[in-house]
Amino acid sequence: MSVAEAGGVFHRARGRTLDAFPAEEEREWKGPFYFIQGADPQFGLMKAWSTGNCDSGGDEWQQEIRLTEQAVQAINKLTPKPRFFVLCGDLIHAMPGTPWRKEQTEDLQRVLRAVDREIPLVLVSGNHDVGNVPTAETVEEFCQTWGDDYFSFWVGGVLFLVLNSQFLYDASRCPALKQAQDQWLDQQLRIAEQRRCQHAVVFQHIPLFLQSIDEDDDYFNLSKSVRKEMADKFTKAGVRAVFSGHYHRNAGGTYQNLDMVVSSAIGCQLGKDTHGLRVVVVTAEKIVHRYYSLDELSEKGIEDDLMDLMKKK
Repeated sequence: MSVAEAGGVFHRARGRTLDAFPAEEEREWKGPFYFIQGADPQFGLMKAWSTGNCDSGGDEWQQEIRLTEQAVQAINKLTPKPRFFVLCGDLIHAMPGTPWRKEQTEDLQRVLRAVDREIPLVLVSGNHDVGNVPTAETVEEFCQTWGDDYFSFWVGGVLFLVLNSQFLYDASRCPALKQAQDQWLDQQLRIAEQRRCQHAVVFQHIPLFLQSIDEDDDYFNLSKSVRKEMADKFTKAGVRAVFSGHYHRNAGGTYQNLDMVVSSAIGCQLGKDTHGLRVVVVTAEKIVHRYYSLDELSEKGIEDDLMDLMKKK
């Protein structure tokens, strides 16, 4: 099933933008708002991780279905509604061309169809979605299934940029696609640099870094040369924050004025964090975020201090 067949909740990104947010209506700052960030539902990883067979052990994903259903139910209960719900990659565990990919995709689409239709979904590609070393074919499959792999959109005067971070990790099999994203990103960052937006925010799957710009290269971050190049581009343009997943733990740090936010997973946890979601409040001056367990968000909702930020015009 393609996104187009999956129901109106899937505002598919096409033409490098998201049709849920008409730019002419959303370019102006209208006051504080919030959105929800999730990452790594990754249907199939919990079974694969528990058996120690991450390559081919993901033949069961009932736990992830239940957790993602809980996440959707928690989001749907929130008042006021978030402006959107962004999933920062690794939607499913099965890599391109491997068993269970079709079944995991269909089950995730079924669960996501329950998201309130007034809360647009923003879908980010991860390494399991396009492959550790993506090709033109794997990227095209993602685009046909979920929408564009990189795009921008405006919400309330804020410019949001969604990147395919696999191009930054290893684009050796699709250099032309990386070059196209690079050129597009430079164009988008010029808009931010000219301060034609209240804030600029980036979503990508792989973090620039986990704690420090100078940390060692790791599976869970981008290489030093790439992260420094990207971080400098972002800070020069005035980007306020980069939100990512991939690590299956909460982490993050700052570089100059850039906040690197790494959110743990809806699905499989690789550390001591809980299955959860991040609430992100955008005010005129700053971006404030807090990670909630699914149980906390389901039972208590958003805390008063965050809600109060949205009352200040």
